[in-house]
Amino acid sequence: MTTAVRVSDKLIQEAKMYSKVDNRSVTGQIEHWARIGKYAEENPDLTYNLIKEMLIGLEELDQGESSEYTFG
Repeated sequence: MTTAVRVSDKLIQEAKMYSKVDNRSVTGQIEHWARIGKYAEENPDLTYNLIKEMLIGLEELDQGESSEYTFG
């Protein structure tokens, strides 16, 4: 489901800049920031890098790129 949301011109300009660096659409960049922010609020003890690595791991699982971890 798609819903139109109003955001500030400043946020759009920043998203345009970051989206080019991260090779995302402007909408994709804002969605990325929203998702990271949501997880950060839900887990205030986690760093940005840890949240990002966890999201990468979840995406790898969704794409079937997982392997069993062997301890020791």
